Amino acid sequence: MNQTASERPYRYLDMVMALFVTVLIVSNIASSAKIIDWGISIGNIPLAFDGGTLLFPISYIFGDVLTEVYGFKRSRRVIWLGFGALALSALTLAAVRAMPGEAAWQGYAGDAAFDAILGGMSTGGIVLASLLAYLAGEFANSVVLSRLKVATNGRWLWLRTISSTLLGEGIDSTIFILVAILAGVFPWELFGTLVLTNYIFKVSIEVLMTPVTYWIVTRLKAAEQVDTFDRGIQYRLVG
Repeated sequence: MNQTASERPYRYLDMVMALFVTVLIVSNIASSAKIIDWGISIGNIPLAFDGGTLLFPISYIFGDVLTEVYGFKRSRRVIWLGFGALALSALTLAAVRAMPGEAAWQGYAGDAAFDAILGGMSTGGIVLASLLAYLAGEFANSVVLSRLKVATNGRWLWLRTISSTLLGEGIDSTIFILVAILAGVFPWELFGTLVLTNYIFKVSIEVLMTPVTYWIVTRLKAAEQVDTFDRGIQYRLVG
């Protein structure tokens, strides 16, 4: 099995990339659309979370798979592609929001409904929060996993995926909720609730999905005949 990232094409890299970007965009739309209440609390903090929390943790699983199999440099490229796709989604929804609504649509839906559900994605609040949190969290996740893989000589995948998620999701959740509140998407009183609930839920998903991550990584390494170790590379945001 090849221990370095060659320049040859890979059979499944585009598929993983497409799934990663899809999860990213859909989860951000869901974040803008609804806040969900579990009906339980930790102390005085109720466990409520934005809708995107249901799906967004899967993007970190794809991020782990990309870095583990293909290496940091290819993972970095996919992260930037996801960033561009999310920005394009925001610009499209902003353009739709600015256009005049048809009379019948105004009657059964209207601009107020559009703003209430997709306002965060079309006015910049959710998008700004998501872009900043996404870049910081995903790059932190990728760097930690990459460094730990070299340090452990490829052993203990569970340690790498969980450790990288603990840091990456902590950064992501805090930045996302803080910027979204500053942009007026969420009220300040939900800061502790949303950060705590997002973090607990996202990390729990990563832990529960560890067997699935192992299965995907094992199958991809065998199919692609690659197992990349990022020895001696520089961890830069751009190559």
